Amino acid sequence: MAPLRRRPPADPAVRGLVRAARGSQLTRRSLLGGAALGGAAATLSACAPPAPPAGGAAALKLPNDVSNTDKVVRWANWTAYLDYDEATKQYPTLQAFIKDTGIQATYAEDIEDNDSYFNKIAPQLRAKQDIGKDIFVFTDWMANRVIRDQLAQPLEIIRMPNASNLLDSLKDVSFDPGRQYSLTWQSGFAGIGYDKVRLGREIRSLDDLWQDDLKGRIVVLSEFRDTVALVMQSQGVDITKGWGKTEFEKGVAVIQEKLDQGYIRKIKGNSYLEDLKSGNAIAGIVWSGDLFVLRAETENDNWEFAIPESGGTLWSDNMMVPITSTHRRNAMALMNYYYEPEVAAQVAAYVNYVCPVQGAQEELAKSDPELAKSPFIFPDAAYIKDNNIQGIRALTPQEDQEFSGIWQKVMGN
Repeated sequence: MAPLRRRPPADPAVRGLVRAARGSQLTRRSLLGGAALGGAAATLSACAPPAPPAGGAAALKLPNDVSNTDKVVRWANWTAYLDYDEATKQYPTLQAFIKDTGIQATYAEDIEDNDSYFNKIAPQLRAKQDIGKDIFVFTDWMANRVIRDQLAQPLEIIRMPNASNLLDSLKDVSFDPGRQYSLTWQSGFAGIGYDKVRLGREIRSLDDLWQDDLKGRIVVLSEFRDTVALVMQSQGVDITKGWGKTEFEKGVAVIQEKLDQGYIRKIKGNSYLEDLKSGNAIAGIVWSGDLFVLRAETENDNWEFAIPESGGTLWSDNMMVPITSTHRRNAMALMNYYYEPEVAAQVAAYVNYVCPVQGAQEELAKSDPELAKSPFIFPDAAYIKDNNIQGIRALTPQEDQEFSGIWQKVMGN
């Protein structure tokens, strides 16, 4: 690409997303195979955390599964992460699952960020107490911790035939070899979001973000692997390798400075969207799909997502079954359902995150060919490379603890 394009695709793709978000649904069709994502998935796989300690499923003591007699499954996920119909106040694909299977599925947007949710439920999980959920969704690095600490149940892939639709490059990640405990829910980018009309100018770099007309009107993510990583990229750091505490502290110092100077309004998890919806903030470091859903929910097409000129970050979130769940097979049935290509395509059309399911792009092309070309849903290797989109390198347990402590001090301000 010459020159490099640092902005989302043309508006037709976004219009397709808005149509989907307002309730249009894909027709359920026969399943397809096929390829998607390519180089992006390879990058996701390459930047996964190191393998957890040995022990495996055999070492776990699993609770008695009552799925056959108790037809329920309880799912905790992040905000704006499942297709939603504003008219009916329901999740269309989830309602179809309930109708098809008879399993009563409940869905809660409980996860603000990885750390806060994990810290809330981990004591109960370690005490073998039910947390009231049968599926939770964590980013790769936190999924690694959950598996390492034996807080997730193994999956029976033989009972999940659609799991074979997972992109080949994601089938054997280092934090979960052979996918014994997890399946990718969605992947995505972190970059800059802003209301281009209210701001009256374009943002193409972090320097463009730290300007006086945005003072007090900026939100940034509480996930330091996105917020600090974007700053580090702007400082010339290759976040995939070769950096340590010095580089991390230099990146954190920028966020601390912008907080002290009053540019950043809040450091938040998923609730940053509320500040953007209310108008208290009009720009920030954000996750890609959220901005497109924000366009649909506010009926404001002026929200723009941009990969900074210095690069963006890339990550995956994963579905897992808590160690205390007594509905593991119901949970697996739900996971299997969302790996049907036409179901995955309907979710992708709403959330606009990178889809991990083979065949979904072909399904989406049947109902919305323009949206099926979106690099935010089905990026290719060239898009990832040309925009310097990187996955932050895996941290050692010692680094994880130390860097989290440094970041928490900033968060406490």
